[in-house]
Amino acid sequence: MSTTNSSTSASASQGLKRRQSNAYFLSFIVLGLTAAALGPTIPGLAAHTGSTVGQISILFTTQAFGYLLGSLLSGWYFDRRPAHPYLAAALTLMALVIALIPLSSLLAALAGLFFLAGFFSSSIDVGGNTLLVWVYRDAVGPRMNALHFFFGLGALISPLVVAQVINRTGDINGTYWLLAALTLVPAIVYARTPSPVAPRDSEAPDNRPTSGLLVGLIAALFFLFVGTELGFGGWIYTYGLEMGVANAVTAGYLTSLFWGLLTLGRLLSIPLAARLQPRVMLTMDLVGLVFFILLLLGWADVPGVVWIAAAGYGLSMANVFPTLMIMAETVVPITGRVTSAFLVGSSLGSMTVPWLMGQAFDQRGPQSIVVLLLAGTLLAAAMFGVFLLAARRRQEDVAVIRSAG
Repeated sequence: MSTTNSSTSASASQGLKRRQSNAYFLSFIVLGLTAAALGPTIPGLAAHTGSTVGQISILFTTQAFGYLLGSLLSGWYFDRRPAHPYLAAALTLMALVIALIPLSSLLAALAGLFFLAGFFSSSIDVGGNTLLVWVYRDAVGPRMNALHFFFGLGALISPLVVAQVINRTGDINGTYWLLAALTLVPAIVYARTPSPVAPRDSEAPDNRPTSGLLVGLIAALFFLFVGTELGFGGWIYTYGLEMGVANAVTAGYLTSLFWGLLTLGRLLSIPLAARLQPRVMLTMDLVGLVFFILLLLGWADVPGVVWIAAAGYGLSMANVFPTLMIMAETVVPITGRVTSAFLVGSSLGSMTVPWLMGQAFDQRGPQSIVVLLLAGTLLAAAMFGVFLLAARRRQEDVAVIRSAG
């Protein structure tokens, strides 16, 4: 009888975990869809508000600041209250904000809406990354890669959705109303799914102390990796044009190749994450990134090299973000505030590094951004080495304390 009850309980537990992880996967598809929709709709938004493209670019900044603030506040909330009701509310409000975007004819009002969209988006991001670790603990590896694959999938198909809607309706309104409707789907799922229990409050609590040094080092790695990823993805189009290896059409394909291979790489990384240690995967990623950057640095004018480098760089960068999250879980307890620190680092990197590349591009030419990519990647490699040394020392100290106790 007890064996039957135990089996039933285990089956129910696994079923709940699947429901919870499916909610995170679904919300990350929507997150990818909405994150990638701004770029293709910029001309339409400019027309709606009577703004120039230069003026409408303020939307990127306000969205980024909203994301930054939301990252700081949502992590604090998740550590104190059940997460799913908050996420259901955040997605519902986000859907309302998205639905209002095409109705705004004032740039200031539109900037405010994008600030709110960034704020609510960060809650989904912090929540998915944190809660998936709470659900699966040390078995989170493949699921974390799957989570970020679904984000990449949403970002990859978003421009296609935008193009189809504009082609059929002649305006961007339908795009945002469709995105608003899709955003309500995971909101309903969250409202119907119980929240996971924080590791510290579970039957097998995670009582490891949090290390400010280790959290800071991982946040710095997020800064460098996310900054260089978005810098590469944002500037490869113009780089291909300026280097004379692509025209206006093929440069677009070059950008799609990078993002497409990055998404494919996340799919391929799901089984790898179950077999390889995160430090091994990140080392392999760093080797690949340096190799393909050096290809660009030395042989960019050779036919086909830029295409090979874009594909290889996308594959090498594919699993970096989820691997950093998995690696963090092995050395510190993942709380909402810890994940917030990581995403603040990534947000600051996304605002800073691509901007620096643009300044260098303007003053010193296209190859200067490749030099910055190499410098950022080598700095990340050095910081990764420091992290490994600090993590090893901390584990030795904890072992000494436990043996003494």
